[in-house]
Amino acid sequence: MSLWGRLTGWIVLIFGLTYFALPLLGLTEFSLKARRGVYSFDAYAKVIADPEFQATFGYSVMMALVTIALGILIVVPTAFWVRLKMPWARPYVEFITLMPLVIPAIVIVFGYIRLYNTSSWLPLTGSIMGTNLLLAFGYTILALPYMYRAVDTGLRTIDVATLTEAAQSLGAGWVTILGRVILPNVIPAVLSGAFLTFAIVIGEFTLAALLDRPAFGPYLQRIGANKPYEPFALAVIAFGITWACMGLIQLVTRFSKHSKVAR
Repeated sequence: MSLWGRLTGWIVLIFGLTYFALPLLGLTEFSLKARRGVYSFDAYAKVIADPEFQATFGYSVMMALVTIALGILIVVPTAFWVRLKMPWARPYVEFITLMPLVIPAIVIVFGYIRLYNTSSWLPLTGSIMGTNLLLAFGYTILALPYMYRAVDTGLRTIDVATLTEAAQSLGAGWVTILGRVILPNVIPAVLSGAFLTFAIVIGEFTLAALLDRPAFGPYLQRIGANKPYEPFALAVIAFGITWACMGLIQLVTRFSKHSKVAR
């Protein structure tokens, strides 16, 4: 690569980092100005001590774990079966998993309200448990593109057919093959999808707000409408959670590569 090409690359990289970092630095600085004249973590302390923050964040974490479990139960068997027995169906499955990227969340939630309201044949919105279930299904749909692609990429790195045949020759059933042969070999990919799902659920607003559930996204919006510094502290916290999830994905990926090399 020529000197001009390297210089151009560095200029583009620095511009991109600056464009990304300056708003974040400004956001962080303003969140530290809750006490006049000095930088302090007062806004963060108020947010963390707020019982509503604790309740909504805990609720979103619980829903994230439920969503991750649903995603694994749906995606891993589907991706495994498509790769093993139905390779012709892969374009159709990929198209279906991409649909949540083009269908707005507000369309999904209004469809839920229309289909499962208290006067429908299955009145899920008439109870807290039913509404929580609807919310978990909605989160699973939103996370489907990321979970499916992570798992599908993980399945590409292993010989699914050979592992399945070997397990069947030893008398293993399909549940055993999935749980004890396939899943352990794609754990890094599953964890990558799980971390992305966690980040999506923590910051999601539309589904939780319209289903009237006490999630972290609506709480962030309410605080932003009524408080001066706390919303910026919450935004920094949410951003930190997202980047922590991305860092964990990179860590898991590197650990997986090192484990394969060691083998």
